[in-house]
Amino acid sequence: MLVAAAVCPCPPLLVPQVAAGAAPELDPARVACTDALGVLAAARPDTLVVVGPAEQSGRGPHPQGTPGSFRGFGVDLDVRLGPPTEAVPERELPPSLAVAAWLLERTGWADAPIEGLGVGEPLAPERCIEVGRGIGTRAGRVALLVMGDASACRTLKAPGYLDERAAPFDAEVARALGAADVAALEALDTELAYELKASGRAPWQVLAGAAGGAGLSGTLLYDDAPYGVGYLVATWS
Repeated sequence: MLVAAAVCPCPPLLVPQVAAGAAPELDPARVACTDALGVLAAARPDTLVVVGPAEQSGRGPHPQGTPGSFRGFGVDLDVRLGPPTEAVPERELPPSLAVAAWLLERTGWADAPIEGLGVGEPLAPERCIEVGRGIGTRAGRVALLVMGDASACRTLKAPGYLDERAAPFDAEVARALGAADVAALEALDTELAYELKASGRAPWQVLAGAAGGAGLSGTLLYDDAPYGVGYLVATWS
């Protein structure tokens, strides 16, 4: 049963070594993420499932101990999803889960076993919700760390250039996450999310599936677009 969830953005720029001189600009987001992970720890879950967007090679399950790195971003920094295990992971974490692993290491997470799940942008809402239900109906106390960005089209200098639909889209997502509005997340427009380059759409809908019937309440901790990309932090508990 889902007992808590945290929603965080997943830009590698969250990692100060990657952001370099621009690192202070995302300090408020980092603080919010730390606070969100504190909510997960306080829920005392038996299992933490980390869900994030992934390209084809990174989709599917990633067991505890899976390594990741930021070498692709020019930084000699390695991370690991939780403590190492005897099993040898077959592949590295996708960037979104590497950011999650960095956040968890930064906060000293040692509260429960961890597993990761990379989901693809094309995954249909119905399938996302089905995957989430599978997570939410597990035995024991389950927590979710949901990684994903809102639109990448908030300003002229944004990765996706300026799109006037981006701000209203992000505002509705922020409202839904802050209110733990499962129905609103399930109803997100897949095509619009794709056009606005919102990588969090599929992970958010996995959260919606997991939270159905759990009766959780939401709190929005952070809502900004410092680089023209919507970054949101929220907790459900």
